[in-house]
Amino acid sequence: MQPHKILFISDLHLDPNQPSITHTFFYFLERIAPTADALYILGDFFESYIGDDEYSDFLDSIINRLHRATQSGLPIFFMHGNRDFLVGKKFAKRTGMTLISDPTNITLYNQKIVLMHGDSLCTDDKNHQRFRKIAHNKFYQKIFLSLPLSFRQTCANKLREKSMQQNKIKPAEIMDVNQTAVNDVLKKYNAEKIIHGHTHRPMISENRIVLGAWHERGNYLRVDENGFNILQITDNR
Repeated sequence: MQPHKILFISDLHLDPNQPSITHTFFYFLERIAPTADALYILGDFFESYIGDDEYSDFLDSIINRLHRATQSGLPIFFMHGNRDFLVGKKFAKRTGMTLISDPTNITLYNQKIVLMHGDSLCTDDKNHQRFRKIAHNKFYQKIFLSLPLSFRQTCANKLREKSMQQNKIKPAEIMDVNQTAVNDVLKKYNAEKIIHGHTHRPMISENRIVLGAWHERGNYLRVDENGFNILQITDNR
């Protein structure tokens, strides 16, 4: 049976220090998402995430809202980004979400689509690709998760600071996707489109759809019988 409406979001960068973004997400989850047949979260849902054993009121509130949504019948699929690659099976079980790999292939309205976070397409950013290779290595993840929570939090804070400093001096084109990498993915999976986030440059083209970040305002991609549309969340009261 063909889905009626599918929603996609990414790059919320949820952070206890940015409560307005969390509030907007809760509004989206309670008022907009229930009308869909499924919700896909394509990475960088959190600003940072240091393991399923972390606990805080902030995390608990998000887990409870996601669990409430999935229990009410909304399928939610979660893909890791470069900020939250340590989201694990325990988090998925507590929320009722389904973890999906990067990339993941789906078919919507007879179109073959590849879902990605998007950072693997930024092949000109050599520093990030080196980081990505280490961050997604299961052996290194296991070692990191064995360390004390306080030490992991310190590491996460330092990595964020370093990333922000580097991004200030990197040319913008280096941090965007490489078109050859895009073409290679489309060819490999015989797909018509790629849907991804990461670059914070929302756009819809013939073969690529980029989801926007939530720093300024919440937004989501809606796919239905009318096509592909990026919509702003204009009311979060």
